[in-house]
Amino acid sequence: MLAVRLLRRTFLAAAKSESTGVGAAGTAARGAVQNPLEQFFEADRSVDDDKPVVYGRSWKASELRLKSWDDLQKLWFVLLKEKNLLMTQRQMLYAQNLRFPNPERISKVRKSMCRIKHVLTERAIDEPDPRRSSEMKRMINAL
Repeated sequence: MLAVRLLRRTFLAAAKSESTGVGAAGTAARGAVQNPLEQFFEADRSVDDDKPVVYGRSWKASELRLKSWDDLQKLWFVLLKEKNLLMTQRQMLYAQNLRFPNPERISKVRKSMCRIKHVLTERAIDEPDPRRSSEMKRMINAL
């Protein structure tokens, strides 16, 4: 019970110092983000921008096969964060009866995530050790 209280205090203190921007290193590393929830919203574009914003394409499986396990895991979480950002923005605009711009971005993120799972499953199947292969498959299914 005492350990739980100490951990809770430590985490609350860390969260409080991050949200208030205490410390020069924390402020410089975060840039202009003041609230952690701002990560889930895109920066507003000004109305004066006439040229359309062009977004990237989804990852190809052939490109993903060249990446290491760790790189694929990092890319998975970047895509997950992007998916959360897009879904939050879509829901917010839907609540305001506004149109969601570039809805194809969500499908690009989903395709990339499915392709990552496919590449990781291929690697798990090719694994010669059956124990390690089943462990890899369990981890992939948990994603």
